[in-house]
Amino acid sequence: MTSRLVEKEGFAALVLRLRAEGVSDIDLLTAVEQTPRSLFVPPQFADQAYSSRTIPIECGSFLEGVDLAVRVLHSLKVKPGQRVLEIGTGSGFMTAVMARMTERVLTVDRYKTLTGSAQRRIESLGIRNVIVRQADGSAGLQGEGTFDRILVTAAFNAMPRFYADQLVSGGSMIAPLMISDTECRLVRLTKTGSRFEREELFNSPYLPIVPRVASQL
Repeated sequence: MTSRLVEKEGFAALVLRLRAEGVSDIDLLTAVEQTPRSLFVPPQFADQAYSSRTIPIECGSFLEGVDLAVRVLHSLKVKPGQRVLEIGTGSGFMTAVMARMTERVLTVDRYKTLTGSAQRRIESLGIRNVIVRQADGSAGLQGEGTFDRILVTAAFNAMPRFYADQLVSGGSMIAPLMISDTECRLVRLTKTGSRFEREELFNSPYLPIVPRVASQL
């Protein structure tokens, strides 16, 4: 079976699963379809690119299952013309999908290996509205203005309000929050003026946030 056919069948099965969960956003699904998932997984896991399991990648990180990735992006509700900040580039899959739906994505990761690999993948797809940077995103990203959406893919023990200061009014952010030692839940924070509305979404496996830039990887 050719890789193109594997992609096509994997995506079709994904769409059926997502529709069963109430996710049917045409713009989002089109962006996912245009972003070959197998490009973002290690070669030995290519046949599992469209599975719901987490897949290990470099630097001790992992690639979230594709169902979870799309559910997160569906909850983030990105739109054309928006500026997005992503803390935790990982493989770059969600970065690439968001870039197809927004004006610009600024994504950071503490690992040079991950940012370099993600940039090469994104460029190979002809995506030009992404800035990939190796940086410490544990305290937000100062000096870059405000953003319409912020996606944090590493877990905190308490909601990181300093990120919210980097949101425009009407903007929102999603971040994983440790509810207990073993339970992590995705939380959405929406900014209206100086007020914030918090909404708990669903449980999610995520690595803890680690400060500082990695010097060796």
